[in-house]
Amino acid sequence: MLRLARPVFHPQFPNYKVLCLIFFFKKTCVSVLQTVFSFVEIQCGIAAKAKMIIQRVVLNSRPGKNGVPVAENFRLEESTIADAIQAGQVRVRTLYLSVDPYMRCRMNEDTGSDYLLPWQLSEVADGGGIGVVEESKHDSFAKGDFVISFNWPWQTVAILDGSLLQKLIPQLVNGRLSYFLGAAGITGLTALLGIKEKGHVAVGANQTMVVSGAAGACGSLAGQIGRLEGCSRVVGIAGTDEKCSILVQEMGFDAAINYKKGNVAEQLREFCPGGVDVYFDNVGGDISDTVISQMNQNSHIILCGQISQYNKDVPYPPPLSPDIEKIQKERNITRERFLVLNYMDKQEACVLQLCQWIQEGKLKVRETVVEGLANIGAAFQSMMSGGNIGKQIVSVSK
Repeated sequence: MLRLARPVFHPQFPNYKVLCLIFFFKKTCVSVLQTVFSFVEIQCGIAAKAKMIIQRVVLNSRPGKNGVPVAENFRLEESTIADAIQAGQVRVRTLYLSVDPYMRCRMNEDTGSDYLLPWQLSEVADGGGIGVVEESKHDSFAKGDFVISFNWPWQTVAILDGSLLQKLIPQLVNGRLSYFLGAAGITGLTALLGIKEKGHVAVGANQTMVVSGAAGACGSLAGQIGRLEGCSRVVGIAGTDEKCSILVQEMGFDAAINYKKGNVAEQLREFCPGGVDVYFDNVGGDISDTVISQMNQNSHIILCGQISQYNKDVPYPPPLSPDIEKIQKERNITRERFLVLNYMDKQEACVLQLCQWIQEGKLKVRETVVEGLANIGAAFQSMMSGGNIGKQIVSVSK
């Protein structure tokens, strides 16, 4: 605080009383002003500390059950979060967000699933995310920890309940944190557990596996894992020559079919002369009908996804046509709904197995990384149109 020295006046000095009044008036004014300025400064400080400005992405509109999602279905906006966190909470800065096909269902008012909640209009979207802890009031986390959640809001900074977070060990994936959203996360678990639990793959059984949507996040891993688990032949189905080339040259598929070129049924007969024993189904629709028609007796369908049907108002899993259903029953082909969340008791062991394969170079990982939260809508549109190779990741901050 500013302090004024008291002047020493002689009692006989001319206008002594006037000067004294002037002096004390000035001192009072200065004191009042200082008090006012201090009050304003404190209040402004409290206001500034009470809220933190962030960016977030909300659902702007719904595409409709039969509509194709576009970037404009999402909206970037500024918002605020509390500056202070409560006991049990963690403030995190978002590093990576996952964009996945299942999210298309969350754009509808009714997701068609009992385990998926719909996104609400003008409310922040959420999904798999990774971030770094900036402040913690939870015993399990400290500043600087890398954490993951599958209910991560699409925003730059968030305050999360610590019970929803898991701590990550970057060394398990050679420092590639985003892998925990894909190959070493739910995507990899879906591929591995699907093959183990529904594929009935056995070493030495000379089984042939076909993977549809083979260049996507899950399909590209499933074909490689099928080989590692014992399949003698793996054939992928994708939508471009570039994707087919990557599957064969980088990921070890024996062959790959571009379904947009030539006759898929004829190419399947060429590449799978002994028929199909295991089908990892990511797409459904006509492609799946073609594969199922060439499946062997007592073979198995791993029902992972039905992306070709996500923009249609049909139940999940979509029913087969009468002719294909007849083939399924006559050949005793299993086709059971598979949900990785039902096998979380096996999560830890399977994640360690996936990480080991990654470290050994046995599991090749492809990502399509889009920079910036503002571009997450475009990333979603590209993913749903089949434009990406491997896992679709949005890098929010470094």
